[in-house]
Amino acid sequence: MAISIDLLAFYRSLFERSCDAINALTSALHNHYVWRGFHIINKHNEAVQEPFQRGLGISVQWFDVLYVEVEQRIEDSLQFTPVPCTPKSSSFPTTPSKYALSTPTSTSNLIASPCKPPLSSGSCASILVRHCPTCFAGTSFGKPLSDGGDIHIAMDGNFHHRHCQSAGTSPPFYDPVYFLSKHQVDVIGTHIEKQQKTPPKARKGLVPDEAIDSCKSSYEAADGKKKKASMDNFDDMGLMALICRHDIPLFFANIDSPGEQQKYAVALLAHLFMLLPLQATVVGLYDVGCVLDRSISLYNILPEQVAWACQLVYNPCLVPSLGLSDGEGTEWLWSRLVKLIGIECSSSQQCRIWLIDRQAAAIGAEMCTDLGDWIKQRLRRGVQEQGKLAQDQMEECGIEVEELERQWASQKESQLSIQSHAPARLKKELDTVLALQADVDMIEKTIQTAKSTMKKESLSDNTLAALGSLEHTHDHLITKVDALYGSLNVQAKFPELDGISLNFVQTLLLARDLKINICKRAIGSFFEWDKLDRAIGGAQKALGTKLHQQTRKAIAKWQPALMSAIHKFNAYCEQLEALHDPAWSIPLPMPLPTKLDNL
Repeated sequence: MAISIDLLAFYRSLFERSCDAINALTSALHNHYVWRGFHIINKHNEAVQEPFQRGLGISVQWFDVLYVEVEQRIEDSLQFTPVPCTPKSSSFPTTPSKYALSTPTSTSNLIASPCKPPLSSGSCASILVRHCPTCFAGTSFGKPLSDGGDIHIAMDGNFHHRHCQSAGTSPPFYDPVYFLSKHQVDVIGTHIEKQQKTPPKARKGLVPDEAIDSCKSSYEAADGKKKKASMDNFDDMGLMALICRHDIPLFFANIDSPGEQQKYAVALLAHLFMLLPLQATVVGLYDVGCVLDRSISLYNILPEQVAWACQLVYNPCLVPSLGLSDGEGTEWLWSRLVKLIGIECSSSQQCRIWLIDRQAAAIGAEMCTDLGDWIKQRLRRGVQEQGKLAQDQMEECGIEVEELERQWASQKESQLSIQSHAPARLKKELDTVLALQADVDMIEKTIQTAKSTMKKESLSDNTLAALGSLEHTHDHLITKVDALYGSLNVQAKFPELDGISLNFVQTLLLARDLKINICKRAIGSFFEWDKLDRAIGGAQKALGTKLHQQTRKAIAKWQPALMSAIHKFNAYCEQLEALHDPAWSIPLPMPLPTKLDNL
């Protein structure tokens, strides 16, 4: 079978717009020939059902590989001759010779990355310039982070781009441009695991650890142990993408382990830094950047968060000099790649990488061509319109800018202080004290029960001695508990609690946590109702029977749990009222309404 080069070139254009369309094209060709009386038959004179699919599919693959090879040959001819890389000293484990080490000015960390030709002074690697000339074609680097840095990038993971184990693999036929190798990612992962086993370094962060712990526990992407898909059915779990501030894809890491582990984000950063001048400063946006930033600080690995304290420091909308960079461009990229999800799941592993890589190249080329329009649109709809709106609001409020800046600085200082996150530490201290007290009370009760039982019988001298020894041990334990309680120094850490019942404080903290939970549940319930109401009112697309039923079920699930939490909170309010002493000057929480409309 002979296939026209023009047809293959046409399919490349079709692939860029509609993704993998081999089945549609081969079926259309078959119908085209059948309608004109040309039937494809085999050696047994039987009609062939799909005569073009296999041949055309293989031809498309090899034509594309040839096309990429020609492009690479041209690019190589324009570059200088590579020289061997000389690794710099670092604390990293020994890596294969094809790995080098580089250290960016914006961090104090040494990062492993595949060896590339040395960069000319003050310039980025050619592959980055090809991806986005606006970000990487410059020659002046070193702008401080306080002024926005030189380069803005964003990272995100997607767990829909999976690959079924049953689809298997195939002989390698394509060298991906956008994907990091598995070995490169695993080297970073091994280093992270090794560093996490060592004692953490002293850290002076802008955000208290309690706030970051809240993000880590609340956002499942921060928990590398969570399984977002069953490893029994899939061998590749998803993708981690790195994009520039113009939403152009730069690199991908294939996720082949459960959860969005930090090694994928760090490996992408490491690879990027290897291709940048040493003096370049980079702002990295990641949905749990606060957790990644703390890991880098603690373990010497290479940052819109849940906690408000994290938002104050890391949210790009609240950080000076970041402009309109918001890190949400990855969502736009995922929407462009959504048409690949069904196809790549049942393709071979090699074919899956090829499909994603070539589609990313098509998206990147299109976006490079449209960069001028992208920038003009941001200037008009972003900088000009949003700037005018902000200026109008400033003028309407009637307060001097200097005063507003002082108030904002005071608010940040208060909400980032350790004292503002005291409840989490206080709860831990109180739990320790009360647990000890509960153990002592239980031992005392056991001794009293034993004495009551033994009084009814005549006891030997040995039994009496043993009982006396047990009581002596109990008294000694009480002394030790008192000493331990004194060492915890709860009243010194929290002078407001001096003279206040610890049971009252513990109940108050439980009520506080429950009220936060009620708030989250209530907001979730309101969002479901809002989705339903807006769809009914025509503000959004009709939900359809299935989505409508799912939304109603979600609402039905929210209400019992929400009502149960409200009743429990109100019970805490009653307990607090019974334990309360007016001399403490601590306001009591008010019970919540049990009617959701009033809530």
